[in-house]
Amino acid sequence: MSKKWYVIHTLTGQEEKVKIAIDNKLQEDALRDKVFQVFIPTEQVSEVKDGKKRISLRKFFPGYLLVEMDLDDEIWYAVRNVPGVTGFIGSKAKPTPLLDSEVNLIIKQTEEKKEKPTPKVIFEKGDNVKIIEGPFVNFSGTVEEVNPDKGKIKVMVSIFGRATPVEMEYWQVERL
Repeated sequence: MSKKWYVIHTLTGQEEKVKIAIDNKLQEDALRDKVFQVFIPTEQVSEVKDGKKRISLRKFFPGYLLVEMDLDDEIWYAVRNVPGVTGFIGSKAKPTPLLDSEVNLIIKQTEEKKEKPTPKVIFEKGDNVKIIEGPFVNFSGTVEEVNPDKGKIKVMVSIFGRATPVEMEYWQVERL
């Protein structure tokens, strides 16, 4: 048995449906001894909508999912004919497996992103922003410093005619 990870290309937005369809196919077929995991690499992202902080999932690789399997012609045919699957990554005749190091890196990134959500909007020094939450709500300013590890930015805001640095969290501001 040589189980390896393969990348399946799907119609964009159909990743979850394809995962469920493959899982269901495994339940009814004798394929369950050859397919071990179906994995959609995702990360948590934080954003503010209507004044509320929300955390949602975003796919690392939209239109793709990873499948750990012992690939043979029967499995290749069965997976390729799942609705929403457009093919495997590799040559038309033979899919190319991922290296273990590549899979480990993807899984590690996914685990890290579950612990600390990534901001959905990334700010850069010089961006004009409006503060939408906190004591300086409705003030506008310019991003002076960005700290992505902490999810904070320093915004220069004009208060009483003087430029004052204010530290804000990403979700407390929006780009103008």
